[in-house]
Amino acid sequence: MALLNDEIVKNVTEMLAGLTDDVRLVVFTTKNGCEYCKEIVQLAQEVAATSAKLTAEVYDFDTAPDKAAAYNITMAPATVIAGARDYGLRYYGIPSGHEFSTLLYGIQRASEGKPDLDPPTMSFLNGLTKPVNIQVFVTPTCPYCPRAAILAYDMAVASNKVVAEVVESMEFPDLADRFNVMGVPLNVINGTGRVEGAAPPYMIVNAIKAALA
Repeated sequence: MALLNDEIVKNVTEMLAGLTDDVRLVVFTTKNGCEYCKEIVQLAQEVAATSAKLTAEVYDFDTAPDKAAAYNITMAPATVIAGARDYGLRYYGIPSGHEFSTLLYGIQRASEGKPDLDPPTMSFLNGLTKPVNIQVFVTPTCPYCPRAAILAYDMAVASNKVVAEVVESMEFPDLADRFNVMGVPLNVINGTGRVEGAAPPYMIVNAIKAALA
């Protein structure tokens, strides 16, 4: 049974009609307690079927360690959204509910290779010399989470020093507990900086500066 009904397929097809560069959805599954792995694979394949510019690849995290290491994937389920190059766009968990839009936006950005950011933010990101990891903890029912996730994706596309990892917190409770996720969205910068809520770009920039100091 299809996960996407005809109306959604039509909308996704229209939304992704303008893709330029090819995009690969590289999905990593695991047999170790993955409740939604089957659905994640099916979703990636159904989305990929809406555009000739899209393909879906599936690997087992536990039996393809070299492939996981190539993308620095440290846990599963995970989806890499890669365009002409690997822009560092990651989604951990199933991109369902409000987060389905995050997946689609990531595909668009990976295809275009151009972020939608204000000049001061772009200037800061262009000057980065150290690696930055932005983890955005989300849930599918959070209407504000895509805004935070999309900003992280834009920052990753803008700079090859930035990796953006959107994490579905209910699927990774140990990680959520480690960072004391009490509400979403929560932005964690390099494992130390924290910004709660769908913050504007300057707040994330300030958190990056503090984390790198």
